[in-house]
Amino acid sequence: MPSKSEFEEILKDRLQTTHLEVEDNSGGCGTMFSVYIVSPLFEGKSLLERQRTVNDLIKEELKDIHALTFKKTITPQQYENLKK
Repeated sequence: MPSKSEFEEILKDRLQTTHLEVEDNSGGCGTMFSVYIVSPLFEGKSLLERQRTVNDLIKEELKDIHALTFKKTITPQQYENLKK
């Protein structure tokens, strides 16, 4: 099972994130995470397609994770708009 920091590095690398927040909701054992991901890979994709993209890129890690909750999966432009 990946630690929170290992999971963050995996997501950063595979999703080319410009902003990332990972919360370990499992009490430290690394089995439940919630994520807020900003990535250019989400451009032109629906919410479901964005979540599928994440799941496809981390399918090996998902075998050891019991729950993954998506807080947000947005593009860099959407993130900038939210900050305004």
